[in-house]
Amino acid sequence: MPYEIWSPIQLSISVAIASVSIVTVLGILLAKGMARKVFKGKIMIETMIMLPLVLPPTVIGFLLIIVFGKSSWLGQFIETLFHQPIIFTWWAAVIASSVVALPLMYQSVKTGLEAVDEDIEGAAFVDGASSWQVFLRITLPLASQAVITGIILSFARALGEFGATLMFAGNIPGVTETIPTAIYVAIDSGNRTEAWLLVGASICISFLLLALTYKRRSS
Repeated sequence: MPYEIWSPIQLSISVAIASVSIVTVLGILLAKGMARKVFKGKIMIETMIMLPLVLPPTVIGFLLIIVFGKSSWLGQFIETLFHQPIIFTWWAAVIASSVVALPLMYQSVKTGLEAVDEDIEGAAFVDGASSWQVFLRITLPLASQAVITGIILSFARALGEFGATLMFAGNIPGVTETIPTAIYVAIDSGNRTEAWLLVGASICISFLLLALTYKRRSS
């Protein structure tokens, strides 16, 4: 496979894996804190978590530039720490993909946690288990199918992220050029063969991921 085709595919997969690693941890922690809980401000917090699912990708990209740009304290801190800005780097692509993938992970895990029988958890508490012991040894294993579904869907979403990645990470070949941005450049430059190869690769990967999700749900 030519480098022009393989490089964006390899980069997209590496970005998606890193993004899923981040959103899996964040999604589980957020879902644990929100599932079955009733408190003031919960609706506002959940709305903020789910907002990237409905916002235009360009809006997300713009907000990421504001948050991590040189004019922000966070951007300045990162530049001081690593001696370079985070914008237009591989990590910028990871952050953009993580932001858009987190809602899917959170919603899937939260649904799974809420479906666990509370009587089983209650029996563990009676036996003297702590809150985290119950969560890690009983609740999370029982909700494992929902977690795996969230991981698959988040991976597929991170793999297909375009707008926010293009604005925040740019389109640097071998650094931030993922499958969606490479397709855009290929079409813009009139290279339909490369575009078709990348589109085919994207469809095949996404199809396999969705098929795996539905297979798990039906089993």
